[in-house]
Amino acid sequence: MQVSELKHAKLKTWVEEAVALMTPDAVEVCDGSKAEYDRMIQLNLDAGLATKLNEEKLPGCYLFRSDPSDVARVEARTYIAAKSKDDAGPTNNWVDPAELKKTMSDLYRGSMKGRTMYVIPFSMGPVGSGIAKIGVQITDSPYVVINMHIMARVGTKVLDVLGSDGFFVPCYHSVGKPLGPGEKDNGKWPCAPLDKKYISHFPESREIWSYGSGYGGNALLGKKCLALRIASVLARDEGWLAEHMLILKITNPQGESKFVTGAFPSACGKTNLAMLIPTLPGWKVETVGDDIAWMKFGKDGRLYAINPEAGFFGVAPGTNNESNRNAMETIKSNTIYTNVALTKDKNVWWEGIGYDAPGELIDWNGNPWVQDKGNKEQKPAAHPNSRFTGPAKQCPAIAKEWQDPAGVPISAFLFGGRRPKTIPLVNQAKSWIHGVFMGSIVGSEVTAAALDVKAGTIRRDPFAMLPFCGYHMGDYFKHWVNIGATHDESKLPKIFFVNWFRKDDAGKFIWPGYGENSRVLAWIFDRCDGKGKSVDTPIGILPTPDAIERPAGVSESDMAEILKVDIEGWKAEIADVRANHYPKFGGKLPQELNAELDAIEKRLNG
Repeated sequence: MQVSELKHAKLKTWVEEAVALMTPDAVEVCDGSKAEYDRMIQLNLDAGLATKLNEEKLPGCYLFRSDPSDVARVEARTYIAAKSKDDAGPTNNWVDPAELKKTMSDLYRGSMKGRTMYVIPFSMGPVGSGIAKIGVQITDSPYVVINMHIMARVGTKVLDVLGSDGFFVPCYHSVGKPLGPGEKDNGKWPCAPLDKKYISHFPESREIWSYGSGYGGNALLGKKCLALRIASVLARDEGWLAEHMLILKITNPQGESKFVTGAFPSACGKTNLAMLIPTLPGWKVETVGDDIAWMKFGKDGRLYAINPEAGFFGVAPGTNNESNRNAMETIKSNTIYTNVALTKDKNVWWEGIGYDAPGELIDWNGNPWVQDKGNKEQKPAAHPNSRFTGPAKQCPAIAKEWQDPAGVPISAFLFGGRRPKTIPLVNQAKSWIHGVFMGSIVGSEVTAAALDVKAGTIRRDPFAMLPFCGYHMGDYFKHWVNIGATHDESKLPKIFFVNWFRKDDAGKFIWPGYGENSRVLAWIFDRCDGKGKSVDTPIGILPTPDAIERPAGVSESDMAEILKVDIEGWKAEIADVRANHYPKFGGKLPQELNAELDAIEKRLNG
């Protein structure tokens, strides 16, 4: 399709303005077809940016290596350009929107010379769903086009739903590497230097402007940029929730099913939980989504969730058949790998894949690499943030409802973090407001590997949304408080806090995790119906020590330890929240959360 054929007047004008500013050599409106995907792959192969992998072992899979300066989200270059700095809040980087647009317009001017501009209409969520939203991304990266094909629903079908006057989020993207006459990429990943990278969000005008990076969430603008930072603002204004949450379906041995969402900071096993294989006989867990949940209220007063994404953009290192067999099965075909290592027979390898490196590899920088287990200083073959982009429909555990446009009814919210002490294995909130309090203090203990923070301190990541909330976090807490105040609490999801990461005095994990977490999910399932053995405590509703069937290797005393209320530990937790966490949000911290803090402290002292 040509730009002149676009039926949406505002969209057509916006694209024409972008063409005038960025001056590409050609413009294509993406149709979302398999032929288009294959053509984009070929363009990347011809440019020396892609390597075709072993067709017998990994059919339809390709490997990319990015520039060493372009390997992850760049938090320091990510901006929430609200009109007022106060609206962006203390946890976001703010620049005046008029100033930022001027700076970026200067960078965009001529940025696509020598390249093709691709216009990608995409739907976050099933096309036509009442919970879905439409975005249109302009990009000069064929790599972005193929990844967006996997991660979202793209093409003509989206334009059909958009019609001539529908709402869309406009998304500018350029790698910031114009080409001179006859110049080609010649195998060098195109991007701009770090100080020229910008990932900018304009919440009032619902716009995303990204420049200089071709990697991950910086460039696949449907992901964190639209699905969380802009969607969180839309959700606040429209009365729904856009959350950094997995969605899973649990079915008990009697065939009853419930849907649960969960928010966890990075490195807390979120994707593993979304694709969990239960060890508990008769129980079944299926995947609806592994990263983001959009939830709106149905006519029955319950929250219904969709996974706005169509694929998984997962971290490769540490993913193996024990930690996540379903993910390993998902990415055996039609998958894009970025910054993993390449074997001699054109297979992939990464640290934590479950077996030693098979001979000499090519590392993520394109250099020969041989594993040396005796060398603790050896640099990894795969970048620690190396990724796979795989289609969700290929997941063996994908739930049949995952593309239901009406969404799935949510029975429980889980929050969690890595906490070796104090926080019990599972804790149910006494009320909605208590649950919001629990979500607001989510955190993980910092290890000695984090040089900028003292080991043993807690790095808070409220609702696992700290890098992704598009407005003031105090106002975000208030939005959650308001959801409870304006809806029937009996129909709202029950709220739980889980912690798979308790350690004994020798530093060994007490709970085995992975598939054994199904035992905790079974208790949560029952608690949603008011069943399951429980005890009321100062910090919430805990299982009795015999309420959860113990896995092998976990003793009665172990269960008692990870399900007890550590009064002194909790007093220290409350003191840390009061002194170091809540003051960050100033006058915008909801008084309801301060009241909850006081109430828990009173119960602990009781």
